[in-house]
Amino acid sequence: MSTIKMNLSEPDSVKPTNGELAPLTENPTNGELAPLTETPTNGELAPLTENGEPRKDKSVVIIHEREKRLIYRISDNPPVHLTFMFAIQQLLTALYNSMSMSVVVAELVCARDDDEIKTKILSTTMLMSGISTFLVSTFGVRLPVYQGPSMPYIIPLLAMSTLKEFYCPNYHDSPESLSSVNGTAGIFGGAISLNETRELTYSKIQAISGGLMAAGVIHLLIGFTGLVGVFARYIGPITIVPTITLIGLSIYTVGVKFCEKHWGVAAVTTVTGLILALYLNGKNTPLPAYNRTRGFYIKWYPLHTVFALLFSVIAGWTFSAILTVSGTMSDDRNHVHHYARTDSRNDVIFQSPWLYIAYPGQFGTVGFSVAAFISCLVATLLSIIDSIGDYNATARVCFVPPPPSHAVNRGIFLEGVMSFFAGTTGACHATVSYGNNIGAIGLTKVASRRVFQVMAIMYIIFSVVLKISAVFITIPYPVLGGCMILSFGIFIGLILSNLQFIDLNSTRNLAIVGIAILLGLMLPYWTERNQDAIKTGNAHIDNIFLTLISNGGFVGGFVAFFLDNTVQGTLKDRGLDINQESLDEGLYEEGYEVYEFQRIPRFITESRIYKLLPIFSKKKIG
Repeated sequence: MSTIKMNLSEPDSVKPTNGELAPLTENPTNGELAPLTETPTNGELAPLTENGEPRKDKSVVIIHEREKRLIYRISDNPPVHLTFMFAIQQLLTALYNSMSMSVVVAELVCARDDDEIKTKILSTTMLMSGISTFLVSTFGVRLPVYQGPSMPYIIPLLAMSTLKEFYCPNYHDSPESLSSVNGTAGIFGGAISLNETRELTYSKIQAISGGLMAAGVIHLLIGFTGLVGVFARYIGPITIVPTITLIGLSIYTVGVKFCEKHWGVAAVTTVTGLILALYLNGKNTPLPAYNRTRGFYIKWYPLHTVFALLFSVIAGWTFSAILTVSGTMSDDRNHVHHYARTDSRNDVIFQSPWLYIAYPGQFGTVGFSVAAFISCLVATLLSIIDSIGDYNATARVCFVPPPPSHAVNRGIFLEGVMSFFAGTTGACHATVSYGNNIGAIGLTKVASRRVFQVMAIMYIIFSVVLKISAVFITIPYPVLGGCMILSFGIFIGLILSNLQFIDLNSTRNLAIVGIAILLGLMLPYWTERNQDAIKTGNAHIDNIFLTLISNGGFVGGFVAFFLDNTVQGTLKDRGLDINQESLDEGLYEEGYEVYEFQRIPRFITESRIYKLLPIFSKKKIG
């Protein structure tokens, strides 16, 4: 909001006659601005008349209202009932991610037909996501960021499934089917009849858990020691954009698996969200309201915008129900439309247990595997780059300044802590920042931290009370696919917007970004068709190289990082000289206070440990 104060003199020769505003006259002498008095009458400079006397002016204040870019800012706390609904909406946006990861892990450890282990894996995934989201959004970087089994961990797991060490020889399907999400319904009851021994499954989980715990320690140390701040000096938009873009684009295979069950349902879901969030953006919905002072009245509120994703899910689910009841979609389990039906997985609700609490060591003693450690270490390094990009993308969509280094250090540190504990529980994946929900913030314009805290608590409750989470698991696949198109599309656009900070007229920058993305697509494609092409004479080294170059995000990120830091270029051209303090404050809804703890006892802030640790701010707020 900006205020402009103007002094308008009312000349004697012109007076309003019919209630309208009188026109203004120019200076009677030469049409220029009148001189000002040296002795103001009211603290301001007053214009003079021809006689040298101060004019009797009237002050007019013009208030310019800036368009409201967010319905709720980070520090805002919506009403309780709205907070609950916003949290449900964000939960639905991220739910398919937990389902997909549970399926990938179950496939990798040869537990496709073991309902008990699938239930434990799903419960563990949701519990780790809930705890990590609450900690990072409250005590970490303090941005509204969902923490889940992100793509940097899914890709290495899919690559591991092609290694002989993690191949399930008794599966009827080919190794390529390990990346399929067709068996998501098998979380509590798969269609494949072949059973694997429990000992084989446990041994694989134990091997992955040891590698994840070791990588988690490295992860937390990078944040706790402030090394991530050192890395950030060399990781700019030219590195972040290819890395996260390739990671985000790799999700399209999962999206196709969901949408192909019924493209019509997916289209209804997507189009509904586009209309509500984009075409009707800036419009308000008339709602009946009541209070004691005004009685019944009409309240105008952007309901369709803040609940765009939730209404999209309802629209897609309703359309799927109509097609199910009308018999349009086949009830044959082998038909492509089966998992688009609303009743295809109702047995999940009855077969899942009421209560289950994941705990460390639930799958036995932790083991270790070199291949698993390398995969988890690569995923850790990628997730750190991903988190840096996600934190900045969240700040941009929430209209707050970029996160300072100590806030990033805190976030990475807590992500590492949760990665370690995820390893102790046998989750087989870490929980890191997830871009899907960042796109949801951009669509709904609800950036409240409180919403994500409530969503985290819901995740924890659903991980324990599996009957409740089972209801959401019955959402038809194409509905989830439609939500992916909306939220991930916005997220990829946000990542690409980082290119505005670099010189796009520079051949150097364009070449680096283009080559990095191209190689990030080419090498994984080549390794998928040439599994035995790398032969160094050592099977472990072969697996390491195969794991690395089969990960498009790693290939693109490494190439971009290497070229950006070796090819000559100025910091300004590379987008690394952005002075946070000099950025236009008018761009932001809130300041750096969103990253700080407002109520820390003085004896703590003045302690030597507090001042030395790079995860705390050295500046006083206010």
